[in-house]
Amino acid sequence: PATGHLACGGSGVGRLPEPADIVREMEETQARGKTLAGKKVLVTAGGTLEAIDPVRFIGNRSSGKMGYAVAQEAAQRGAEVVLVAGGTVALADPPGIRVLHTESALAMREAVLQEAADAAVVIKAAAVADYRPKERAKQKIKKNDAELTLVLEKNPDILMELGARKRETQILVGFAAETQNLLAYAQEKLKKKNLDLIVANDVTCPDAGFNTETNLVKIIGRDGSIKELPLLSKQKVAKTILDAIESLQK
Repeated sequence: PATGHLACGGSGVGRLPEPADIVREMEETQARGKTLAGKKVLVTAGGTLEAIDPVRFIGNRSSGKMGYAVAQEAAQRGAEVVLVAGGTVALADPPGIRVLHTESALAMREAVLQEAADAAVVIKAAAVADYRPKERAKQKIKKNDAELTLVLEKNPDILMELGARKRETQILVGFAAETQNLLAYAQEKLKKKNLDLIVANDVTCPDAGFNTETNLVKIIGRDGSIKELPLLSKQKVAKTILDAIESLQK
């Protein structure tokens, strides 16, 4: 949908796109064809929820929109797509895509490691919590006048494990959502975790990052290449990411 004045009198997302834009999208889809036919693509999306008690949790602001856009783009290119969604996701399951709903980092890890074994491409767009409460209270913690101290323990690094297990022909893509030193942190992560590509974005930028319809990213390659994109819809960012992945397969 396009953005602008709506029939209800308001303004926002929901307008019918211009016919020329619809035709262009159709032409681009036809031109791309089923370039990933016969290949399994595993995508993760959203944030994880780490339980404090039966009511409360530690989480983050990830909506899963970027990961869902990537999964849908891969499916349009003919891939067999498996989408592992975290607990923060409140999006409808995309048609034609097998979706595995998980809540915690440990549950996501189990699903991802099982599905990654035979995947040609793994795209880790999820914002997995780095830490979880060491102990989960069995009952709701009641409020009192004292301070509440939580002891946190580190979650397993799913992307690091995938990098260690990566087959020679497998393509592994990570994401880096940062608030400072974007390029340095992303390049370090790419090298440390044995990635082929990393998609980096500064979540403090307007209209980019968590819970937005647009994103402002840099795609960094193992070869040191950096492709800097303008502010685009997450669907168009997903297309560029898949184009970069396909270029590695040639």
